[in-house]
Amino acid sequence: MRNNSIWESETFYRKRDIIIIGAGFTGLWTALSIREKFPQKTVLVTERASVPKGASTRNAGFACFGSLTEIIADSEKMGWGKTLELVRMRFEGLGKIQQYFQPDEIDFDLCGGYEILNDGTALEKIDDVNRRLRTITGLDQTYFLSPDKIAEFGLAHTKFLVENPLEGSLHSGKLLQKLIERCHDAGVEFLFGSEVVDIQETEESVKVLGKDFQIESHRLVIATNAFAPDLVPDLDLVPARGQILLTGPVENLKLKGTFHFDEGFYYFRNIGNRVLLGGARNMDFENEQTAELDTSGLIQNHLEIFLKEVILPAEIYGDRNFRILGRWSGIMAMGSEKAPIVERITERQICAVRLSGMGVALAPKIGEMVAEMV
Repeated sequence: MRNNSIWESETFYRKRDIIIIGAGFTGLWTALSIREKFPQKTVLVTERASVPKGASTRNAGFACFGSLTEIIADSEKMGWGKTLELVRMRFEGLGKIQQYFQPDEIDFDLCGGYEILNDGTALEKIDDVNRRLRTITGLDQTYFLSPDKIAEFGLAHTKFLVENPLEGSLHSGKLLQKLIERCHDAGVEFLFGSEVVDIQETEESVKVLGKDFQIESHRLVIATNAFAPDLVPDLDLVPARGQILLTGPVENLKLKGTFHFDEGFYYFRNIGNRVLLGGARNMDFENEQTAELDTSGLIQNHLEIFLKEVILPAEIYGDRNFRILGRWSGIMAMGSEKAPIVERITERQICAVRLSGMGVALAPKIGEMVAEMV
């Protein structure tokens, strides 16, 4: 490690009250929550890249809290208590985003969330799910059938379409930028391009070390989601790659809103007259359990087939070859269950990770939870 100048040591690398590792949604909402609760505390956010590259800037831009089949599946795995608490956190998190930012600042559009079903099994439980969600959403029917919109959206091969009027879309990059602006206004400091490679804790403090820096603090928050195992061993967490493709403009595109299929493993939306489609990692779980930001031919080919057969069927759009403008991936964090890990792991360290692909909605509430713990 190079020797720092006195100027660096007394400014950029000086001791802080709290250091947060990770400038994604969790790190930023945590920093903002801490400064709002404790305005006297100094807060530094470190980020290994020039911009966050896990999932916050590489997702599909959904403002959602769970599709019908996803909530049913979660209840069967975790029980209704944990499932409803998770839905509540997501729902309240989306509400907080709307309180902090104007729609045009982050391209927020309450366009509705929809789920494609090709059998009616889940519909047998829709009344029970609606009853359980009533105290969270305030609606008697959070989910309901919208058969007329199947034709309206050009979904020729869809049997049932379930609508949720409380979901929508946003621009993830703009949301991240606005959060950084809010943090700056609140006095949060940043070090981008500064990867933490080691953590050292004593009775008096905790220190983060990079290749050419070290900074001491009283408290440390690890908010690196899927990359947390690099710093915290033995977490119930595995990386999960979500691949996405984006089409060029589609003439007379009928699609409008955010859509899920197969318990949320497939997700798609319109961005103007373009289609953004992601998911299908359940076609290759083993190889998609990775932190590598690549795309694979297997998943991308499958997404293209889904695009042509389900979203842009030939009956509506003709037998066209739709241009693909971009392909990318983001890295989520999954585990044995979907509840996030927000816990104190040592006397001075807190871990806030495993958002299970719902970071947009969960991060605002996780930030509040961490602020209560520091």
